[in-house]
Amino acid sequence: MFNSLSPLQAIELAILTATTIYHQLASYRDRQNLAPPGKLVTANDGKVRHLYLRGTGNPTIIIDASLGGAEGYLLIEELAKITKVCIYDRSGYGWSENSPAPRTSQQIVNELHDLLVTAQISPPYILVGDSFGSYSLRLYAHQFPDEVQGLILTDGLHEDSMLALPLSVGVLKLFFTLSFGFVAIGAALGIVRILGELGVFELIKPELKKFSKLDRQYVKRSFYSARHWLTMGREMWSLDTSGRQLRTADNLGDLPIISIKSQTFLRPLFGIKLLSLHTADRVRDRIHLALMKLSTDTQQILADRSSHFVWIDEPERIIKAVATLVDRLNP
Repeated sequence: MFNSLSPLQAIELAILTATTIYHQLASYRDRQNLAPPGKLVTANDGKVRHLYLRGTGNPTIIIDASLGGAEGYLLIEELAKITKVCIYDRSGYGWSENSPAPRTSQQIVNELHDLLVTAQISPPYILVGDSFGSYSLRLYAHQFPDEVQGLILTDGLHEDSMLALPLSVGVLKLFFTLSFGFVAIGAALGIVRILGELGVFELIKPELKKFSKLDRQYVKRSFYSARHWLTMGREMWSLDTSGRQLRTADNLGDLPIISIKSQTFLRPLFGIKLLSLHTADRVRDRIHLALMKLSTDTQQILADRSSHFVWIDEPERIIKAVATLVDRLNP
């Protein structure tokens, strides 16, 4: 079989074999040397999930991150200067085990509530939901209103627009969903790790360099895993189901809500501008109008230098929003 390979194919096979072996060795090294910063909690469903606490005070900040679920590591140090902060790895990310349950917002709310109770992280909470995380934390606020004193949505989603996407944006969504599977193959082969260690993440998003190397390692460790990308694909595949679940959470009474709106959805990458981005921005504008109607006590903050990734581009906006709510609740 190998004798039938051309010299170029033999070189390609050798490179893939080398990257895969290196990835396996590096993953073993990470397991030995990069311990979870928080604690591993066995939840009632028998699955182990990672939860990380920093800081002191009340209320406690609970962060549920975007698709990919890792930005809390980059925010926790600054937020812990304000009050107690809790971040966690959703099932399939970071140090948390996979779960066979559907990756819907309702399932995520069930797992989060169980985790907080099991770990004895007592309310009251201020919930910070970033992008996809805005779905689950909005649903949490609806189902457990006595536990929640405030809600911050960072370029959040709203089901009305997400369930009626224009064709071009729907195609973009499908492209991302399918691409996660291909990237998972690349992660299993060690390609994602090689690119990460060569600094490609920072090349694509130079703003990452302002965060500490250790915090970036926590994030990258998850992204190097194939299960991370498969979980992203599962969450994206279930996005419409999650949206339909959110229809029950369209009225949060007088809950204080701060909605952070980015300047644009995605910036052109290396000068390449997709035609669907203008349409995506119009969808995002409708989303933010709807988010402002969730409560009788809403406020919008513009992140005017940010793409959808506010936690990288302007994390100070999120920090300011948290400080604003904490000061208001602790006059």
